[in-house]
Amino acid sequence: GVEARLAKTDAMLLLTSVAAMGAMARIYLACRRAPETPVGWTQPAILWTALAAGTLLKGPLVLMFVVLAAVTLSVADRSARWLWSLRPVAGFVWMVLLVLPWFVAIVAKSGGDFFVQAVGHDMLGKVTSGQEAHGAPPGFYFVLFWVTFWPGSVLAGLAAPMIWRSRREAGAQFLLAWLVPSWLVFEAVMTKLPHYVLPLYPAIAILITGILGSGNLSRSRWLVRGTIGWFLFPGAIAIAVLIAFIMFGGDLGLIAWPFSAAAVICGLFAWWLYDVDGAERALLRGMVASVLVAITVYAVTLRLLPSLFPSAMIAEAIGMTECRPPHVASTFAYQEPSLVFLLGTDTRFTDGAGAADF
Repeated sequence: GVEARLAKTDAMLLLTSVAAMGAMARIYLACRRAPETPVGWTQPAILWTALAAGTLLKGPLVLMFVVLAAVTLSVADRSARWLWSLRPVAGFVWMVLLVLPWFVAIVAKSGGDFFVQAVGHDMLGKVTSGQEAHGAPPGFYFVLFWVTFWPGSVLAGLAAPMIWRSRREAGAQFLLAWLVPSWLVFEAVMTKLPHYVLPLYPAIAILITGILGSGNLSRSRWLVRGTIGWFLFPGAIAIAVLIAFIMFGGDLGLIAWPFSAAAVICGLFAWWLYDVDGAERALLRGMVASVLVAITVYAVTLRLLPSLFPSAMIAEAIGMTECRPPHVASTFAYQEPSLVFLLGTDTRFTDGAGAADF
């Protein structure tokens, strides 16, 4: 939800990852089902074009997903013959041709400084240390998954036993090869941000959907109790929204109450009627609750609490001054961000409590 509303490369990385892994899945499954039947050029072309696009967008991450999955599958099958169906030689040449103009332009502009900074400082720095105060221990993504993949995460525990039993089936094996090795790498890397594992979520979604569609979700009572997550999450959001309005808006945020209440009710029925109506209808109610949560958070709360977005307040303050052009500087005092507007001869200091002229 957040990545869909930000102009960042991560959403496009998700697109290229799905395209690359989807093409490789079709090639792998075709080789498993009919080893003697040659694979055409369409899927390899999609694969290597997506790899080139992902490399231009975000560096070698998309390559990591493909390479780790390919190695894992080859080890599990004790055969790497299917890799030739990926057209690795021609595909690699095609990928290089697509990315080479960008590399040439970068070298012509900055020499080797860009690659030293990007690879040596940024990428390797994230592996060995928590950059920009984003360090977290292993297991961080596993814990966060239950929130960031909601409402689908509620069914993850119920699907896990059957996924494990089906791990040797071709489709499940491919999805696990896409998911598990790269997930372990992300857990091991010191720098962690919630969206880093986003390109792995489609594999989880397909795995859960496969088990849900076949009606093989676990009926274990202690796992079924986890369906209360459909109710707890919108309940927590409703409380958080109320607190946010009181702290940042100075009121109760009554306009958000109908949407948050409807989300809580949908989540309650999803949990309460799971045994009666089945998993599919429960998940549908959870999805409706998710839409209502999105309305509560994005369309109401964030829009009505401008102090959560200081950039808009800064732009408004700058626009109100009569000095042209105004100069802006920022500073941090006692680890609390403050902004100083240098507006000609007037200086304005602002923090969370408001603004004062000097």
